[in-house]
Amino acid sequence: MNPNDEVISLTRALLRFDTINPPGDESLCMAFLADYLQQHGFSIHLQRFGERRFNLVARLAGRRAYDKPLAFTGHVDTVPLGNADWRFDAFAGEISDGRLYGRGASDMKAAIAAFIVACRQQHEAITSGSGVVLVLTGGEETGCDGARALINETRDYLPAVGALIVGEPTANYPVIGHKGALWLRCETRGKTAHGAMPELGINAIYLAAEAIGKIRYFEPGAPHPLMKQPTLNVGTISGGLNINSVPDRSWFDVDIRTAPNLRHEEIRQRLTTLMGDTVTVTTLVDLPSILSEPHNGWIRRVFERCAPLHDAPLQPRVVPYFTDASLLLEALGAPPCIILGPGEPAMAHQTDEYCAVDKLLQAVTLYGDLISDWGRRGAA
Repeated sequence: MNPNDEVISLTRALLRFDTINPPGDESLCMAFLADYLQQHGFSIHLQRFGERRFNLVARLAGRRAYDKPLAFTGHVDTVPLGNADWRFDAFAGEISDGRLYGRGASDMKAAIAAFIVACRQQHEAITSGSGVVLVLTGGEETGCDGARALINETRDYLPAVGALIVGEPTANYPVIGHKGALWLRCETRGKTAHGAMPELGINAIYLAAEAIGKIRYFEPGAPHPLMKQPTLNVGTISGGLNINSVPDRSWFDVDIRTAPNLRHEEIRQRLTTLMGDTVTVTTLVDLPSILSEPHNGWIRRVFERCAPLHDAPLQPRVVPYFTDASLLLEALGAPPCIILGPGEPAMAHQTDEYCAVDKLLQAVTLYGDLISDWGRRGAA
């Protein structure tokens, strides 16, 4: 099969699987990928981490066993479709005006297809070199649930690797890091009473509103040279059971995005103190930021490979969203890491999400070049 046809066909096949999270169901998609990779010589390990929830680790060994393999990672779960109508079927992989449409096209099934096809094309470079490891996860969109389960339950299937490529959407621009995420649930408790006699109760919603007012302009910490100002957002709020009762419970969720110069425990403590004793704080997600050294030899070679694809000289960049690398890096031996994928960053989580076909084809060649380089030189 023509390589261009192969990556488009594989991307469309992945888009046909409904892997929306929540509720989360990667079972059929992961089974398909496991079979596909096994047919191309990979040894595979499927890990179940919940009802119809799966991760997949696939390895293609190399003869140069004394060197560490190159690793790719990507997640197959996607966000919901949203309330707006789609012009294109979200699960058909339709192509129109050079764009491949579908939920997960940019974030990030196109990248998964691209690095799998690149591995198939570079089979000889991989097997004569130090090998390759593919870490495919579920549950990334809700806080890296799959990666966490993979690390906690089957760490032995995650070898030390020489470098990690995360296929999140960057329009094939190399990104050296991303912000950390600290998600907190803040709960208030009051005392219920009849809505006509509110003086007999304690309104938990009022307590939550007072707490939100206190933290609205809270600064998590000092700016970072690349990641700039850390951010805080109250994303959800809930309270009360019926209109004619004083609510005795309310909660709101806080999303804080951080940088390597900030400690999450310190931020949480400061925020808890500021809100006061009426608020109980629970951590929902705690993911560290990542940042690779831009002068690392392998990082510089990635930049050299990417440079011809962009009009302006490349600069060290970071992204505000988190990736599975937050958890996987330590488990994989803390290698240098680059975030690099064909998807359009602005298309992630959008209605009529798409990946430009030319970027997808470009990514296959780019990933293939990086695999070939690794086979010859490794991390040196």
